[in-house]
Amino acid sequence: MLRKILIANRGEIAVRIIRACAEMDIRSVAIYADVDRYSLHVKKADEAYSLGADPLAGYLNVHRIVNLAIATGCDAIHPGYGFLSENPELARACARRGITFIGPSASVIQRMGDKTEARLAMQRAGVPVTPGSPGNLASVEEALATAEQIGYPVMLKATSGGGGRGIRRCNDAAELHHNFARVISEATKAFGRAEVFIERCVVNPRHIEVQVLADQHGNCVHLYERDCSIQRRNQKLIEIAPSPQIDEAERQYVGGLAVLAARAVGYTNAGTVEFLQDADGRFYFMEMNTRIQVEHTITESITGVDLVEEQIRIAAGLPLRFRQDQITRRGFAIQFRINAEDPKNNFLPSFGRISRYYASGGPGVRTDGVMYTGYQVPPYYDSMLAKLVVWALTWDDVVNRGTRALRDIGVFGIKTTIPFYLAIMSHPDFRRGRFDTGFLEAHQEELLGYSSKRRKDHIAAAIAAAIAAHAGL
Repeated sequence: MLRKILIANRGEIAVRIIRACAEMDIRSVAIYADVDRYSLHVKKADEAYSLGADPLAGYLNVHRIVNLAIATGCDAIHPGYGFLSENPELARACARRGITFIGPSASVIQRMGDKTEARLAMQRAGVPVTPGSPGNLASVEEALATAEQIGYPVMLKATSGGGGRGIRRCNDAAELHHNFARVISEATKAFGRAEVFIERCVVNPRHIEVQVLADQHGNCVHLYERDCSIQRRNQKLIEIAPSPQIDEAERQYVGGLAVLAARAVGYTNAGTVEFLQDADGRFYFMEMNTRIQVEHTITESITGVDLVEEQIRIAAGLPLRFRQDQITRRGFAIQFRINAEDPKNNFLPSFGRISRYYASGGPGVRTDGVMYTGYQVPPYYDSMLAKLVVWALTWDDVVNRGTRALRDIGVFGIKTTIPFYLAIMSHPDFRRGRFDTGFLEAHQEELLGYSSKRRKDHIAAAIAAAIAAHAGL
């Protein structure tokens, strides 16, 4: 078994991995930029080492992180999610230096990180994919010709994209022509590669993803699906397991597709296969995330499986402890990403000092987070402060529990997405379990508390106030 793990990450996922290490009697090593000196993961790790003043460069420095792992006597590195988690160079560097990388092989990371290569691999394995370009696009003319063939609307995507970046919907040829150079620019800046491809847009689909675990002994299982349809601009906000929108036959079918996909590329460790489900119930492969997901918590809630512990066990060479028929699910779980954002100000980040904070509690409630009273939210990273997870036996019960848990939280000094989530939980369509990726866009005004009439009233009041002020009244 592994003895000491360096966590090449920060924030709540670093805290999550530290807790798993503690339960497995494994020493944990944290790394931090100076701005994170007082972060929770630094406080909780057995050891912590500074990466210097730059808030980003240290977390992205492969060779410095591997050297630090060796210098501190670590025999493994856990990348968490984000940063270097899907960078094959970290896995390669670990292999060269004799460090265990807690994740899949570098070749699989690279293969699945290239979305056109991933699509081809799935097609060869018999996993359905949306119609699109056979590879990367050489020119805007090729993009236009492909779109004409498969039909509008289309999605123009960065080949190395992730996290909702480098994606543009194009409803006609004019939009495709306009967005082509923009997506290439976004892809180059975000991922260092200019390649893009195109595929048919599945309009307002359900976003269904399946958690898989695969060991080094040929065993591969799925742990059911998560519904990630509640999202804004391709960024997930609320995740649910299992989906209240698919039946048992669909559940078994998409779970089987995920295992087929993982086996097709020789996958090991924890991974997620993401699908889109159209209005007719058809599933299409979208991508495979070769790491632990932000929303792994809800899979843990319904199955009782500690996914981070399983990651560590698999990386250590141990076989899975269960077969597919031994994995059971119970109830429903919802995860809310508590972000430091102001929903009523176009979701602008709200950084600063948390003057007071108290967590939610009670039966079936879990909070994975980094904030505490006095914590200074830095402006350099993702705005997520915590993940609130609730579980209950039925869909109605978990919605009610989620509403209660959201009301229990107290975060003062900054704006958060909590009020926005409360509005979603009270929406009749959500309560009935009816939603897709277009849900927030379709209901944004009412969810933000502004009906069209109220907006007109606000505008009229503002104009009247301006006229009065100008007149000196």
